[in-house]
Amino acid sequence: MRLTALLFPLAMIAAGCSGDTAAPGDAPPAVQSPEAATVSERRHDEHSHAQPDKVRIADLALDLALDFDARQLAGTATYTLEWTDPAATQLVLDTRELAIEKVEADANGAWTPLQHALDAADPAFGSRLAIEVPQRNARVRVTYRTAPTASGLQWLEPSMTEGGVQPFMFSQSQAIHARSWVPLQDTPGVRFTYSAHVTSRPDVMVLMSADNDPAAPRDGDYSFRMPQPIPSYLLAIAAGDLVFKPISARSGVWAEPAMIDRAVAEFEDTEKMIATTEALYGPYRWERYDMLVLPPSFPFGGMENPRLTFLTPTVIVGDKSLVSLIAHELAHSWSGNLVTNASWKDIWLNEGFTTYVQGRITEALYGEEMAQMERQIDHDTLKDEMAGMRPEDQLLALAPLPGRDPDEALSEVPYAKGAWFLQFIEERVGRANFDAFLRSWFDDHAFQSVDGDQFVAYLKQNLLAAHPGAVRDEELEQWLNQPGIPPTAPIARSRTFANVDTARIAWRGSAILPNAQVTSEWGTHAWVRFLESMGDTLRVEQLEQLDQAYGFTGTANGEIAMRWYPLAIRSGYPPAQEAAGAFIQRVGRRKLILPIYQALATTAEGRAFAREVFERARPGYHPITTASVQALLDKAAEPAPQAAAAPAAATTGQPEP
Repeated sequence: MRLTALLFPLAMIAAGCSGDTAAPGDAPPAVQSPEAATVSERRHDEHSHAQPDKVRIADLALDLALDFDARQLAGTATYTLEWTDPAATQLVLDTRELAIEKVEADANGAWTPLQHALDAADPAFGSRLAIEVPQRNARVRVTYRTAPTASGLQWLEPSMTEGGVQPFMFSQSQAIHARSWVPLQDTPGVRFTYSAHVTSRPDVMVLMSADNDPAAPRDGDYSFRMPQPIPSYLLAIAAGDLVFKPISARSGVWAEPAMIDRAVAEFEDTEKMIATTEALYGPYRWERYDMLVLPPSFPFGGMENPRLTFLTPTVIVGDKSLVSLIAHELAHSWSGNLVTNASWKDIWLNEGFTTYVQGRITEALYGEEMAQMERQIDHDTLKDEMAGMRPEDQLLALAPLPGRDPDEALSEVPYAKGAWFLQFIEERVGRANFDAFLRSWFDDHAFQSVDGDQFVAYLKQNLLAAHPGAVRDEELEQWLNQPGIPPTAPIARSRTFANVDTARIAWRGSAILPNAQVTSEWGTHAWVRFLESMGDTLRVEQLEQLDQAYGFTGTANGEIAMRWYPLAIRSGYPPAQEAAGAFIQRVGRRKLILPIYQALATTAEGRAFAREVFERARPGYHPITTASVQALLDKAAEPAPQAAAAPAAATTGQPEP
């Protein structure tokens, strides 16, 4: 999942058998890694009620009816179990707002009832479902219904879709929202294969993170199979007016008819990305890599559901400037989906590795300068975010988070600091050595859930032992277990950004805009740098000059919008407010809209406007987005009397350093 932007330049961006030895449809065998015998305490997942040390779900079979009118999934979940503790006779599952109708066990072909108890709900973690299984049956079945308010599902009226004719539904299971639509061991430490039979109204297409057939008829009756074992947060479903167009033999796009051609054009270089990553880190092991373009309410940039990446339409702007998101979600097919963090304390094992791999795709396809720009944006964003973070949240190896929703652990730290750490190791041991090591990490831990202690042990044994003195233990300690960025971190430097800074400083001093021949070559990276370096405010006449020259107000580029509108609002630039309101009403991607809400919330007038827009936008927002905006607005305090005059004084702008 990508929360923040990783950007490619204008017009630069550009899955069949992947070469696996396993036959199609076979679940690949788990590979025992050299350090796997050591069980780390970091494997414990405090965000799940499940007890996988006693019994584990090996396979899940869903039989569900999808009801748009009731905003509900209803049916059965059947588990094939592996009892790992000889004394265990209880199966504990995670649920949230699920109505449990009955629980049964397969006793020699006959389904017999089991005693079960559903605990009171915890606000963050839902309800523990304890099932007594005295005979330790190999199969257990739960009949249940979801709530219309399920946190992991969004139901959209036709008016909230691109086509405006048919309704839409999609899931978002990461981090612990799968339990709101399937009773599960909802922890990344448990992997399972799954199948599903889903019925729906016949005018919508249903898709899942499984073997979607591009040629499947739209008939209201769909079957799926995922033969590779996945963790619960990668379980995904979507339904709507969806059509398919191929990009290559193993990759294509699902989208609403009005969006499909634009999406295919924007993502046409996806096959090049797959081939590039395979050359670096081994075969793509998921057979197909398809993408689903969701309505604008999707709360994230992308979600790496295996075989079917979910994407925000905000990356489709017509010039391919934002589709590095594809490289990031594709990279998860190796780091995250193939090798998964065993608990959310070590989310950097998913997101840091993926951000590093995404950067290598960028460099291989589009050159070193582009990779440097991406890294510099990430590093600057990370340092800015860390300035306001608690020290304990700046660690890669997070401490246990009991009672804390793992969504709260999502920040730039696991992404950018995690990738920066890997860049540091690469610099110390050499790229060829690090590439070989990283490929072996993916191979040796394929289809496993791992923890940070395992990685450190594997790193020392399989890389650092061959390069004594390259990385000291105290340096590893700094990166993993101390706040901030270590002084030994490699520095990203972009020539393009140096030129952008020169142009910005010259404009601030002379009010003469950069030469049009220069700015005509700027891509999204450069404009992001230009706006982010302006300071907190500008004078209104400066904003007018920029807006007239570059048309920032009303931009279709979300990366520019999320930077321009807050700057304009803080500076008291009236033309931007209505356009900003229209943007945050139309788009539900948290990363793009929260900075705008934050800027509005700094004044009483802005807060009133923000709440008005929020009430109009709320029906189309995902529950995750709704909760984030509500919390932001609730937290916003009334300004102190002396602060009331700040907007007028602030229009003078910030001095140029």
